Amino acid sequence: MIRLPLATFSSACMASLLMLAASATTASAQSTPDAGRLHAADQTFIAEGTKAVATQRDAARIASSRSTDRDVKAFAERISTDNARISDALRAASPRGVDVPKNNPDTAVLASINNLRGAEFDKTYIEQVALAGEQKALSAFQAEIASGRDPQLKAAAQKALPTIQEHYAMAQELAKRKHLPSAAQ
Repeated sequence: MIRLPLATFSSACMASLLMLAASATTASAQSTPDAGRLHAADQTFIAEGTKAVATQRDAARIASSRSTDRDVKAFAERISTDNARISDALRAASPRGVDVPKNNPDTAVLASINNLRGAEFDKTYIEQVALAGEQKALSAFQAEIASGRDPQLKAAAQKALPTIQEHYAMAQELAKRKHLPSAAQ
């Protein structure tokens, strides 16, 4: 039997423990992706998808006080409610350690409607927010479904897509009723 001095034995045990701890830390880091490890398509979706949803939601809140048209107000109320749910679902689906903005609307879009009232507000809201904004949201969610790599984000996009498609169809119908040009289908 080989006898090792106590210091050598202790050093060998300590080295083994350190290697075990290092490998556990590496495995843990690999299973918890952060923003730096998130695929580019998923990062783009988080940025663009949350911006589109937040812009729609905040613009709908403005519409409730600036619009004089009951159809526009009803559309805006529906958008506000649905997009608050979609926003919560995106935050819940994001990988741990990835920051999903809670409120990051496109301030230029909101500024373009903020000082308008009545028929002028309704026309601008329908064209810039309802039609163009919903088209941006559709594109972001469809891109995540096609190219995303994170399974939870992809599932959240798939679950939200029918609602966003419905919003876009509602926006097209609203534009048609108000005799405004609607975006191509």
